[in-house]
Amino acid sequence: MVELTAPRSTATKISKTRMQAAVLYGKEDVRLEDVPVPTIGPGELLVRVRTALTCGTDIKVFRRGYHAKMIIPPALFGHEMAGDVVAIGDGVTGFTVGERIVAANSAPCDQCFFCQHNQQNLCEDLLFNNGAYAEFIRLPERIVRRNTYRIADDLAYKDAALVEPLACALRGLDESNLRAGDIVAIMGLGPIGLMFVRLAKWTFGARVIAIARRIEQVDRAVMLGADQGVVFGDNGALISEVRSHTGGRGADVVIEAVGRPEAWELATQLVRKGGVINFFGGCPTGTKVALDTNLLHYSELTCKASFHHTPDYIRRALGVIADGTVTANHFVNHEEPLSRLPEVLKDLAHNRNGQIKTAILP
Repeated sequence: MVELTAPRSTATKISKTRMQAAVLYGKEDVRLEDVPVPTIGPGELLVRVRTALTCGTDIKVFRRGYHAKMIIPPALFGHEMAGDVVAIGDGVTGFTVGERIVAANSAPCDQCFFCQHNQQNLCEDLLFNNGAYAEFIRLPERIVRRNTYRIADDLAYKDAALVEPLACALRGLDESNLRAGDIVAIMGLGPIGLMFVRLAKWTFGARVIAIARRIEQVDRAVMLGADQGVVFGDNGALISEVRSHTGGRGADVVIEAVGRPEAWELATQLVRKGGVINFFGGCPTGTKVALDTNLLHYSELTCKASFHHTPDYIRRALGVIADGTVTANHFVNHEEPLSRLPEVLKDLAHNRNGQIKTAILP
């Protein structure tokens, strides 16, 4: 059993002392356990989780059994959540018991070299927090202070819980220098790929080519605003089709949201001269890619890799959600109780039941 306690404080007390929580033990091994409700220390919040969303990163972690930066088992699992403040640690200002909040899954130190160079996502002491698949979650002091936000009474918890992956996608598009009128090809139409489609079309004003291996994924992308959808199996045919939609040149920007070396390599064949490729999908540790150096050099390709988010992007994403551009109705197509989480993760890992994102309701 994973220890879930923190230093005691004079925080507001709740009557419940035990709770159900998901614990990651390894590859496709997530167990629901009866654990202590977290106690909180100075500067911390205890939050009753109202909605936790499944995430493509969680599915990747479930398949691989770990994430080198975010979570090492055994550990509490899940990171997309919104809920209610139920206890407040000493010294916390700006929050009261009963308030509806959303919290990011990390916070930078704001002191290191990278933070001082406006690269907070690369912080040398980036603090991650997991444990959203549970009845309650403890928010560490730094996340409370730097990356926790009140949400309006009329904003659904499952809408607010989208803020973390949406912030990552927003930053990815900014890092790719996407501009209104550009053509962007998005490879991979899982939840994050579909977020790229929605944002690229309705926030950035781009023309979107959505690419996936399954027709139902492409159909969803078109419903979310994609101008063209491409189902592919053969690389040569895909390259020809993308060029046919781009005046023979290739896309201005290509977003790789698959996370496989072969997809990284293929992305370089879909972009125009002088274009930008964003290797957004993280590949398994230790994998390598082989890129055509002549193509990169003589076509002046820009290769980017975007990782994670920053507090500024969390705030921007919350604004996009609040104005209705992105809602849970676009991506969350199942709801399940916490007790069903292990089965839900298996279904998502093996593409069963047509799930995109599932709202877990503790």
